[in-house]
Amino acid sequence: MTDPLFTPISINTLEIENRIYLPAMHLGMAREFEVTDQIVNFYAQRAKGGPGMICVGYATIDELSGNTQNIGAHDDRFIAGLTRLASAIKENGSLAAVQINHSGRYNFSFFLDGKQPVAPSAVASRMTKETPRALTIDEIKETVNSFAAAAARVQKAGFDAVEVLSGTGYLISEFLSPLTNQRTDEYGGSLENRMRFGLEIMAAIREAVGKDYPLIVRMNGNDFMPGGNTRGELIEYAGALARGEVDALCINVGWHEARVPQIVAQVPRGAFAYLARAIKEVVDVPVIASHRINDPQTAREVISEGYCDMVAMGRSLIADPMLPQKARQGKENQILHCIACAQGCFDNLFKLKHVECLCNPLAGYEQEDEKTCAPSVKKVLVVGGGPAGMTAALTAFRRGHSVTLYESTSRLGGQLHLAAAPPGRAEFAQFARDLENQITALKIPVVLSTAVDKALIEAMNPDVVLLATGAKPLLPPIPGLDLPHVLDAWDVLENKAATGQRVAIIGGGAVGVETGLFLAEKGTLSADALKFLFVNKAETPETLFEMATKGSKKIILIEMMDRIGKDIGKSTKWGMMQDLGRFGVETITSGRVTKITETGIEFVETPDSENTDEATRQVEVDTVVVAAGSKSHNPLEEIVKKMGVAFQVIGDASQVATAFDAVHGGYKAGKEI
Repeated sequence: MTDPLFTPISINTLEIENRIYLPAMHLGMAREFEVTDQIVNFYAQRAKGGPGMICVGYATIDELSGNTQNIGAHDDRFIAGLTRLASAIKENGSLAAVQINHSGRYNFSFFLDGKQPVAPSAVASRMTKETPRALTIDEIKETVNSFAAAAARVQKAGFDAVEVLSGTGYLISEFLSPLTNQRTDEYGGSLENRMRFGLEIMAAIREAVGKDYPLIVRMNGNDFMPGGNTRGELIEYAGALARGEVDALCINVGWHEARVPQIVAQVPRGAFAYLARAIKEVVDVPVIASHRINDPQTAREVISEGYCDMVAMGRSLIADPMLPQKARQGKENQILHCIACAQGCFDNLFKLKHVECLCNPLAGYEQEDEKTCAPSVKKVLVVGGGPAGMTAALTAFRRGHSVTLYESTSRLGGQLHLAAAPPGRAEFAQFARDLENQITALKIPVVLSTAVDKALIEAMNPDVVLLATGAKPLLPPIPGLDLPHVLDAWDVLENKAATGQRVAIIGGGAVGVETGLFLAEKGTLSADALKFLFVNKAETPETLFEMATKGSKKIILIEMMDRIGKDIGKSTKWGMMQDLGRFGVETITSGRVTKITETGIEFVETPDSENTDEATRQVEVDTVVVAAGSKSHNPLEEIVKKMGVAFQVIGDASQVATAFDAVHGGYKAGKEI
């Protein structure tokens, strides 16, 4: 049977070897708009993995369209760097495209040396907290010409195609949307007028690059912006593009301001492919589906079922550049899946750092080679099978060392299983399986259900010991902590302990929030039940929404700090906070629990104003769950010190941090042996 992922497809005159498209992603790796060695290495590595086409970018079209960390395409001086990038991709086996874009009101004056961002109308941006300046007619014409000139540079640099970003809330979609386009001239008002800017850009590009050069547009299937474009309008726009100059459509979803999660783990795999199908039904050019397609089987299904002609797999190939090759070779059990945590790819960008990856510590550091053989083979004992221990074991083994991994429990994965327990977080368990599968494939010896002690270390006589023994829950000094209805959050998340109907959670960090959401789902309808009731019109949509969000428990979450979820990444935090509200979890900030009683808890609320006295509250609950953080668990360090064995302490055993830190620390430890 022919694999739909690996059948050729044509865009204009260009024949593409397979249906995997690596879409443009902002990497934060350019310097003063110039292509860097880091960018070249990043994309060369992905090209070796074998996607049919790689699209880089976005690239700027003028000086107001991006910032210096974007690839530049707005001046001829950038052609040399673009040429080098195109060559690196093509020489390593993939076709190459560049996405060009203007960020419009999503740009920051900070990046523009104080200049005001531009847009169709002076409508403030909720993302930037700035109000842009409305473009004049002459400036609109100049911008159209700038898009065409940038496309011509892309073509001159040797890229096989150009893509235009016409979605996500950037400039072209700002013209298209009535939310941001309040013009009364020929570029505003009716849908025909609001489409004009985008269509003029495509016509100008076609004239600049000729009829045979592939022109792709990445556009939204749904903006998810109340009062913005309807899906029907976007489908009509897609039809106009396809009837005009455009050779393929890549279907994006949502604006950056939208309140619908788009990229995080709570979005089911392939959930937005329906948007591509709606557009594919009305156009006769190839349609590419995107977002949360992180495994070959989902990709095959959306192609086979007629949702799309190609699949965009971006962060999937950040996590595992060899994903296409593994899929082609029947080695899918060795794929390192993107788990949609957004910790390295998106959260880094908010910090003005380049893209990294929780799952793949080499992402952004492709010039390093973990397979470089160590000067001498050493016998390595890894104690602990969480993400730090498994990553360290894999890295050390690939460098040629003899590695054995011991885990005290009956399974590998450590706290990844805790992270996977809340709703929409199951991908963390996938990561645990992926690491275990890689260890199995390399035949690294693993011993489970065995605690390491001095006698075992002496018997094994290792050259190096890596201590990855993790962390234990932190118990705050609160009177009543030893009462029988007081539980630890870890036990709750692992379903080792049952909770009553009324629950108080002490601690509003990541674990507390995750526990709150985990418990809030208890008693809600399952996805299967909801679909059954909806299809049979048994209840109204409003009733079904209530049954999907109203569980059987009443939950109060109390945090000492002034904010909930301070240790949660920006990309995922807003969605989790939104869900706490939807599911009716009461949250208290600046609250200090002073006592746990047989019937509830007492806590003091710190006043917002200096003139207000502290208020003591008593809440009756059936169960108290402690989620006050964790502390390093490192019982073997003193033992190995006295034995004189070389060692490193890694992961939470060294310092309690994130899964990202555990993986990267484990990689570093394995690499340094």
